[in-house]
Amino acid sequence: MHDDLVQVEVLGVRRHPDDDELVVLLLEPVGELVVPISIGPVEAAAIATAQAGIVPPRPMTHDLLRAVLETMGTRLTRVEITELSGGIFHAALVLGEEERVDARASDALAMAVRMDCPVLCAVDVLAQAGVEAQVTDGPDGESGDSEAEVERFREFLDQVEPEDFGDDGASPASSSENE
Repeated sequence: MHDDLVQVEVLGVRRHPDDDELVVLLLEPVGELVVPISIGPVEAAAIATAQAGIVPPRPMTHDLLRAVLETMGTRLTRVEITELSGGIFHAALVLGEEERVDARASDALAMAVRMDCPVLCAVDVLAQAGVEAQVTDGPDGESGDSEAEVERFREFLDQVEPEDFGDDGASPASSSENE
């Protein structure tokens, strides 16, 4: 693994409670940091539906790209979140023999969850955008169990529909998208 990159887990998509903004959350488990990345409703739906195992009747853009890569015999080796510049997260798809394709972070993450490949994040990005994962109190006042929280979120993903993210998933990415 590259010294300046750390493997992270795509926790899923959530609405930010303060401003109702959609974010995808990346978890760096060793340092217990969470990186929230603002995304548009279309990308949110693409990530959430793939995590939930929902297969659309016709291929969406990320499904199409996956099919093209598979047809060409090209493997998505990993996704790298490479930079945070001006509030915009930059990413790369790393293919086959280390060929790199520049990508928006949301698109790269949508591909990673579809192709079950590792997601790596630059340590500089973690230092800039990572926030300490906080254990919240459960309804009984006890500290929340992170495994139980992840399981509750996975259950949410099993029930989420693209329409839950606004405009029936058909609108273009908003101009306020942070990528």
